[in-house]
Amino acid sequence: MKLFLKLTYPVLVLLLFFSSAHAQQKDDPEAKVPAYTLPEILKTTNGKTVNSVADWENTRRPEILSLFETEVYGKLPKEFDKITYTVTNDVPGAMDGKAHLKQVDIKVWRANRSVTIHLILFTPNNHKGPAPAFVLINNRGESNTDPTRKKKSEFWPAEMAIDSGYAIAAFNNSDVAPDNKDTYKNGLLKLYPELASAPDGMKAISAWAWGASRVMDYFKTDKDIDFNKVGVVGHSRGGKTALWVGALDKRFAMVFASCSGNTGASIARRRFGEKISDINRVFPHWFDDNYKKYSDDEAALPVDQHMLLALIAPRPLYTTNATKDLWADPKGSYLSVQLAQQVYDMYGKHSALPPVAPPPNTPIIKSAQGYHIREGVHNLTAYDWGNFIKFANYHYYNK
Repeated sequence: MKLFLKLTYPVLVLLLFFSSAHAQQKDDPEAKVPAYTLPEILKTTNGKTVNSVADWENTRRPEILSLFETEVYGKLPKEFDKITYTVTNDVPGAMDGKAHLKQVDIKVWRANRSVTIHLILFTPNNHKGPAPAFVLINNRGESNTDPTRKKKSEFWPAEMAIDSGYAIAAFNNSDVAPDNKDTYKNGLLKLYPELASAPDGMKAISAWAWGASRVMDYFKTDKDIDFNKVGVVGHSRGGKTALWVGALDKRFAMVFASCSGNTGASIARRRFGEKISDINRVFPHWFDDNYKKYSDDEAALPVDQHMLLALIAPRPLYTTNATKDLWADPKGSYLSVQLAQQVYDMYGKHSALPPVAPPPNTPIIKSAQGYHIREGVHNLTAYDWGNFIKFANYHYYNK
């Protein structure tokens, strides 16, 4: 105490300043983000700068897609023997006459084995002609997409979509690959054992993405669906999947990713919230075996997630975060959106993205890339869906 009293005023000020700065650093999660350098979206692996859409589409885009396939998500199968569509339930007057319910079994064969995707689809009865559609990759219980509508969940607000003139569909990801490290091969991977054992072969998330593409195959045959206006939606691990299938399958007109976090929209090199090591330890069945070598070495990755978002350009993309979901790194997710905009700019697609993320509950709608962070926790809510519909209305109907 005597020593403290003998200190001069300037020294006391300095001590208080550094003590306060240290306390702020301890309380501020951003202070723990390491210095990092991101790979450039518009520079090829041999150092050539991409200056045109042609160079992007012919050179850089395929290069980035291949890197994600090999090092992160795993390669998907390119062929199968047969696919069939069987309507198992048909209710033309569902939702008190507002909608037409169809439940469709999408069955795919290869080498005398098969996998079946159970699709639930509502189309609006008051829509003239084929309707635009949303399809949810459902990573939660089947009760969230109850076709009887006895149970309703904001995770899949079918009535909201129908009332807005949109068809809405869903399939459960477990139809394609169980979300379990011990049983994930008991689905699509039984048809492709050569991929299941390859270091760059698909695991669960690429299997779920494959399933979403098979839904698009079915939509091509359904006269009630506007095939050119289908958006894929996913939350959390489903959001990771939606971004990946959106990059792979250009038939999806729009992509919507809710709270997708690490290996979704957020920058891996920030090491904020969920890290690659966390995913590979807790969910080793999600990404390919090559991804394991980056668990504690994000800097060695030849890609990062801003490059995944760029692969979706020029198609509209909407991502979300939540204020109480720091595990999904809202700041890193918005940074990805901003960095991906340079490819959208190359296509002449308008951006309304501010330099910093907007305040909570302030959605960016009239933009090639939409975004919001809402108050609340890690979830997919009616608020999110309402903004998805507004975003689709803007791009489809300019309203």
